[in-house]
Amino acid sequence: MKATKQEFRTKYKALRQNLSETEIEQSSLAIANGVLRLPIWDKSYFHLFLSIVEHKEVDTELLLHLLAGKDKEIIVSKADFETRIMTHFLLTDNTKIQKNAYHIPEPVTGIEVPSKKIEVVFVPLLAFDKKGNRVGYGKGFYDKFLAECAPETIKIGLSFFEAEEAIMDVFEADIKLDYCITPQSCYHF
Repeated sequence: MKATKQEFRTKYKALRQNLSETEIEQSSLAIANGVLRLPIWDKSYFHLFLSIVEHKEVDTELLLHLLAGKDKEIIVSKADFETRIMTHFLLTDNTKIQKNAYHIPEPVTGIEVPSKKIEVVFVPLLAFDKKGNRVGYGKGFYDKFLAECAPETIKIGLSFFEAEEAIMDVFEADIKLDYCITPQSCYHF
């Protein structure tokens, strides 16, 4: 299917709302297993989004344990909704996580990590196409953040659903994914 970002946003928000807890759990496990097959394990600094349960996002807790088990440096972000800028913090045993007004789990404070140091970014999304373009929530947080990262930073989308044919209203500033992992597939762009 070819559609605009807004059309895909509406479609996939509705599809996600219909997922059961069991489906989310099983699909998230399959996605984490898919990530294990990627050629990323020589990297050290991994940025992970903490799932918004209320939006039925891919549960990243399994990935969190996987990264911790491989002794990776895990980075999580705090979003400023006025400036639309994300600040990144090293996740440690002392990091206090708290949900913000939008139900996003975020670090309260911590050791700040510059975007340029991050080598792998797991990107939340609602939909993506066969060229690696993604549809997020439309606030532009990840586009700004990914633009600050080094060009060689690996960008990995996580999705419950397969790729769409094309997103029609892609902008030049939109940053493409390198991979997208679904419960059934691993897309490489």
